[in-house]
Amino acid sequence: MELKYKPDWETAKEHYITWWAHEYFGRCAINIYAPKEGVKREPPPLPEKVEDRWLDFDYLTAVNDYRMASTYYGGEAFPMWSPGYAGQEGHPRFLGSEVKLMETTGWGYPVIEDGDLTSHDYNGLKLDKDGEAWQYFVNVRKRAVRDSKGKGIPGNNALGGCGDTLAAIRTTNKLLFDVTECPDYVRAFDQYLMKQWIEVYEESYNLTREGAEGSTCFYDLWSPGRFYCTHNDFAYMISPEMFIDIFLPSIEMQIEYLDHTVYHVDGIGNFVHVDALLELEKIQAIQILPGAGKPSPLHYMDVLKKVQKAGRNLHIGIGPGEVKDALENLSARGLFIGTYAETEADAKDLLRYVEKNSVDRG
Repeated sequence: MELKYKPDWETAKEHYITWWAHEYFGRCAINIYAPKEGVKREPPPLPEKVEDRWLDFDYLTAVNDYRMASTYYGGEAFPMWSPGYAGQEGHPRFLGSEVKLMETTGWGYPVIEDGDLTSHDYNGLKLDKDGEAWQYFVNVRKRAVRDSKGKGIPGNNALGGCGDTLAAIRTTNKLLFDVTECPDYVRAFDQYLMKQWIEVYEESYNLTREGAEGSTCFYDLWSPGRFYCTHNDFAYMISPEMFIDIFLPSIEMQIEYLDHTVYHVDGIGNFVHVDALLELEKIQAIQILPGAGKPSPLHYMDVLKKVQKAGRNLHIGIGPGEVKDALENLSARGLFIGTYAETEADAKDLLRYVEKNSVDRG
């Protein structure tokens, strides 16, 4: 499939397939985004109503076309059509959670905040496929496929995940008590929600897979099959023992269903769970993200090298000035760098540097 805004897409696809297999194609994988040279376009005017910035399909068409046309996609980077994510189409919405849309994000409201968790029968939580949120979920994917045809890849977006969906409908504070007071019920509840998540993802995948030749998600990687960036941000606040006992079963359900996954280790508090994650053979890649206000991932070289020593792919997001240090300290085999450049020329120079200085250290 040829893409207007990614002329070398066929090559990039082959690189992705090789990377997922933890094989080496001559350099590390890298996404480099930069302003496209020679493009003089103004972004579409923002709708007056904040909600329309997320929900108005005509605006979404215009802003995605502007973004794709104005961006240079270097290395394995590719244009992705996305409505943005403010919780307006996540799993909690289909369970009755209301979302207040704001300029850059959204605020979700709980569904089962009152009482003990065990007083809520999770079997009574059903996906509302007749509701407004589900209809948006379906229609925005159809629009993504239509508008990205021949230009980019329709995105699947963030849907929620292990632990985090339960935290969203229960509140994080309440769930912190629940994991101590009724861990067995939390485990069962979360597994029930994961079965639902798989149903939601399958619907999303079926709507977009033809246009994507596989899938992407809110995370800018591509897979020829079912791919999602697995996560449990709630786990930042619990011990490794509790993580393994309560939430690992749901994660195993998710990764057994998916063809490819990157586990999104978000925040230094989640680093303690890396050992347990590396025991799950079907996780092909680990992303190490220290979190807002923390040093670069390269500051945590012991964690990065642990992932590589275990034979897993490693994803890091770093600045262009850090690429040299990354290549000097890490094996290019299985390494995926997310970065940017100030100009298209700088992006091309950076890619040439990566091609010359990548080393397969096994």
